Amino acid sequence: MSLKGNVCIITGGGSGIGRDAALTLARDGAAVVIVGRTQAKLNAVQAEIAAEGGTALPYALDVADYDAVQQMVDDVLEQFGRIDVLVNNAGHSSHHRRLLNTPPEEMRSVIDSNLIGTFFCTKAVVPAMLKAKSGTIINISSLAAVTPGPFSGFAYGAAKAAVINFTEFLNVDLRNTGIRASVVVPGEVATPILDKRPIPPDAAARATMVDVAETSAAIHLIATLPQRSNIPELVIRPTMYRNMAGETVELDG
Repeated sequence: MSLKGNVCIITGGGSGIGRDAALTLARDGAAVVIVGRTQAKLNAVQAEIAAEGGTALPYALDVADYDAVQQMVDDVLEQFGRIDVLVNNAGHSSHHRRLLNTPPEEMRSVIDSNLIGTFFCTKAVVPAMLKAKSGTIINISSLAAVTPGPFSGFAYGAAKAAVINFTEFLNVDLRNTGIRASVVVPGEVATPILDKRPIPPDAAARATMVDVAETSAAIHLIATLPQRSNIPELVIRPTMYRNMAGETVELDG
């Protein structure tokens, strides 16, 4: 099924998984709304999509700001008249990963971007999907959700676990409405967020990770399934398991 004529909102659309997903869905004919915090990054992705003949609309906002999210959704509905797909991809981890050395503001920021933003964006788009009796919500989680530890950090892992739970809740709460929810659970993905780890992995390590192209392919698959079908959860694991012991060291300060 082609996405031609569909309208897809992608949060965290300025880089990494979100950028690649925006390009992939736009190539299949979707009008893509890319949401993120940094206007310059969004403008660059919009230009890439436009250069390929696609349609993209950038919105610089914080997904944890409900009023801004609702205004964006209202604008999209006014311009396009529909919202077919929401990809909740926005999120980040904290620089500190352990309980005792993570500042409270880092904890709150991680929960806001990964979880509260997912709540807010979903709440904002569901009324239009209910009216249309159709819609696809794709949440991006992480294997950190099911393998907690100091490597991924407690706040990020807990937030991503909640995203999986929220996806399951949506499929119960919205049963028989025509709306389907799916969660993509990738392992390590080679994106710029790796540079913010306490000890960033080197190029050789990144070569063994899941690539953004694979996550985009998964998002595209879910979005293009006939509406009668759903993939509630899709896990993408790296084929090769690498030794990460040297990257788990973190200063206590």
